[in-house]
Amino acid sequence: MPIDPEVAIGADAGEVRFAWTPADVQLYHLAVGAGADPVDPRELRYTYERDLQVLPTFATVAANLRTFEPPAVSYPGIEIDLAKVVHGTQAVTVHRPIPTSGEAVARTRVVDVLDKGKAAVVISETVATGADGPLWTLTSSIFARGEGGFGGRRGESERVPPPDREPDLVLDTPTLPQQALLYRLCGDRNPLHVDPDFARTAGFETPILHGLCTYGMVAKAVTDAVLDGDTAKVGSWSARFAGIVLPGEPLRTHVWHEDGRYVVHTTAPAREDALVLSDAVLTPA
Repeated sequence: MPIDPEVAIGADAGEVRFAWTPADVQLYHLAVGAGADPVDPRELRYTYERDLQVLPTFATVAANLRTFEPPAVSYPGIEIDLAKVVHGTQAVTVHRPIPTSGEAVARTRVVDVLDKGKAAVVISETVATGADGPLWTLTSSIFARGEGGFGGRRGESERVPPPDREPDLVLDTPTLPQQALLYRLCGDRNPLHVDPDFARTAGFETPILHGLCTYGMVAKAVTDAVLDGDTAKVGSWSARFAGIVLPGEPLRTHVWHEDGRYVVHTTAPAREDALVLSDAVLTPA
């Protein structure tokens, strides 16, 4: 079905009621690399219920933890083949520290649909609200190859280039060969990340790591490095998915402290520093 921007833009995609437990939080943290040093007190705050805290990027999976089917890209005025879709950008703003357990309602609406010629970009916003008010706001975009040309506006490019100086910090983060198998247990069952045949259909030689897994791993690495691992000090985290990550390859993250926030740039050094995350910003609460 061709994209109909007049129907899609502003469309209410409905609400999802969901709940989570400390075990869900721990699983997510393990899936984004927590606990590599199982006796480090800071790592135990991600993995042990005694003093558990919640990384804000948990918001990206909280509503889908009980999802066991591959996702569908289906909104009013939009139907897109999953094999054509890659994640473009993701941002999370937390309105208060996320509790280790709770119940909430998430409402999603389509903010915009952009026509890039050979591709379409669908931007959505999800607000999760608990009994005591708003918990977090997620803003994400997906890039759908072959779905452009529907007569929509192209939109502006919102870039955050790194400062023209050496980074203040360089962080190296490993990924596991089985990282995608762990992360998919958090609710993202897209076969692109586990099925070699599906990955080839989508244009990749092998299954790739979930972009949101990379997003969470880098958020944790930066939080640990600049905020002493205190997740309550994170106000927002945003990034553009600039390239793929292969499970098992290391990540290298450059961090600049600039204007009260942290500008972040992540590469895959094993592939000639191929760019992975760009235009990334962590803003303290």
